[in-house]
Amino acid sequence: MSKTETKLSDNDLLKIYRHLHQIPELAMHEFETHEYLKHVIDGLTTSYMEIEVPKKLPTAILVLVHGTKPERTIGYRTDIDALPVSEKTDLPFASKHAGVMHACGHDIHMTVALSILNYYSQHQPQDNLLMFFQPAEESENGGKVAYEDDIFTGKWRPDEFYGLHDNPQLPAGTIGCRMGTLFAGTTEVNVDLVGKSGHAAYPQDANDMIVAASQFINQVQTIVSRSVDPIEGGVVTFGKMEAGTIRNVIAGHARIEGTIRGLTQKMIELIDRRLKEVANGIATSYDCKVQLDLNQGGYLPVENNPKLTSNFINYMENQADVDFINTMPAMTGEDFGYLLSKIPGTMFWLGIGDPDSQLHEATLTPNPAAIKIGSSAIIGFLNFRMQQAAN
Repeated sequence: MSKTETKLSDNDLLKIYRHLHQIPELAMHEFETHEYLKHVIDGLTTSYMEIEVPKKLPTAILVLVHGTKPERTIGYRTDIDALPVSEKTDLPFASKHAGVMHACGHDIHMTVALSILNYYSQHQPQDNLLMFFQPAEESENGGKVAYEDDIFTGKWRPDEFYGLHDNPQLPAGTIGCRMGTLFAGTTEVNVDLVGKSGHAAYPQDANDMIVAASQFINQVQTIVSRSVDPIEGGVVTFGKMEAGTIRNVIAGHARIEGTIRGLTQKMIELIDRRLKEVANGIATSYDCKVQLDLNQGGYLPVENNPKLTSNFINYMENQADVDFINTMPAMTGEDFGYLLSKIPGTMFWLGIGDPDSQLHEATLTPNPAAIKIGSSAIIGFLNFRMQQAAN
């Protein structure tokens, strides 16, 4: 694409989506993706646009579209990283990077963002528009890193932030949203239990950590069933346990890895506290050492701003060409929650019409029709928002 080309056709956007799908990269290593995005964005640049590549976050891109009569800066964020998943779609444009795939649909996210930017490269907005191409959503909490590295300062700080996540269970192009929490907050849980190994025939001379770990897991299940308000909801899942080396040796060490999910930060902190209490109880009961590590990072609950979200929903509900649905909260995580804890805004769903697949699944095959339909709805909302008085 040359510098003189400023318009992307629907076919161009389809080609961009397919190319991005072929070059997935893991968190903080999105170098090829960054180069390609930068190439496309450079081709859209006009006299009223600025591009910034943060030195502290070199795979990120900020694009500031200056408005004609700016009263505020409206932010729009897209994530750019992929997952360590081996693709099983048989698409002719499948991932070229072995063991890595856009199994969460960030290729769709990026293409929608480029479609929005393409529109505003030809129609200067009224307010300033900040487009943030963010690395490391899937891991490494790129949103938190960006904020703490002071990327959003001065003219680069939005007054409000918007972003989407694709949803294979919704028809292609459907917009979904809700008041309150859209995504749960998440915390990584790592537990190391240390006792004493020994011969299977002499349990009295050892301290079996398989038994201790089993009791820890069983007791933790009562946190959700007996400590959590069932109306609010929470999840504790242990997906990995390692212990022992051979059948006739008592294991002196066990490691458990899992995750906490909660729809509010208060709920996550409650579960954190109860996990610590259970760990202390197991340590006392089984005369062992229990090391509990909890790491939430930037994966706070995605709590939509009430006023901005009500405005967003009212707009979408009243557009004849928008298929809008009020959705339930999801227990999946998203690091946009950290940015929304610092800057008011709204996250919403974009349907991609693949009901036979789930997010993170190796067979995820979005319907690319969602790109045009979704970006049209978002552009309509941004134009509407810019016509409203700043407050």
